[in-house]
Amino acid sequence: MSGPLIFKSAVILLLIIIVVALFSGMFFLIRDKGQSDRTVKSLTVRIVLSIVLFLLLIIGFATGLIQPHGIFPPQTEKALP
Repeated sequence: MSGPLIFKSAVILLLIIIVVALFSGMFFLIRDKGQSDRTVKSLTVRIVLSIVLFLLLIIGFATGLIQPHGIFPPQTEKALP
């Protein structure tokens, strides 16, 4: 596997883990009804993972592993015959 593919896979994996942590926080909030601190711990994990993801994206941009681009690819002008 190449470097950019591994990097992009790590970013996607982190996003999935962040969503799981978010839903586990919601689950603990509903189930515990505010009687335990599991919701706070779960949301703290989500915040830390989000910060790690943000730093990882900055590092990837700085090292050239990822390239920013727009939604639509750039238009190339066609030469007239």
